[in-house]
Amino acid sequence: MSTDRKRVLILCTGNSCRSQMAEGLVNAYLGDEWQAFSAGTAPSGAVHPLAVRAMAELDIDISQGTTDPVDLFREMQLDLVITVCDNAAQNCPAWFGDEEVKHMPFDDPTKLAGSDSERSSACRQVRDLMRDRILPYVKSR
Repeated sequence: MSTDRKRVLILCTGNSCRSQMAEGLVNAYLGDEWQAFSAGTAPSGAVHPLAVRAMAELDIDISQGTTDPVDLFREMQLDLVITVCDNAAQNCPAWFGDEEVKHMPFDDPTKLAGSDSERSSACRQVRDLMRDRILPYVKSR
C-alpha cells in the first residue's frame, strides 16, 4: 500500500455501528488509495455485534475496532470527514483544516425494535446502502 494515501474520518454518535462499518468498507475496498478512521461524538465503548456480523458476511473483520472520541483525530491531517448520522453532523466539532466535510445520514439499525433477525437484516441494508453511497463518493475525491 502506498504511504501517501488520503485520509477520511467517519463520524457518528456512538462509533459502534454505522461509522465502524463505513470505516471497514473504505479500508477493504479503497485501501490502496484511502485510509479510513472512525470516531464518535459520544463513543459507546464497544463495536455493536450486529455490525460485526454484517461486515463478516463480506469477509471484513471489524471485531477488534475501538470506539474512539472525535477529539482523538483533531490534530490529524485529513482529506475528508463524513458524518453518517444527524446527531454527529450537528455536534461535529469545527475542523480548521482543508478537509471537505460531507453529511451522509443513515438510519441506526441498532435502534430498531424487532427480532434479532429483523435487526440483522436492517443492519445489512444500512451496510449495503453505505457501500453504494460512501464508496463511490470517497473514490471520486
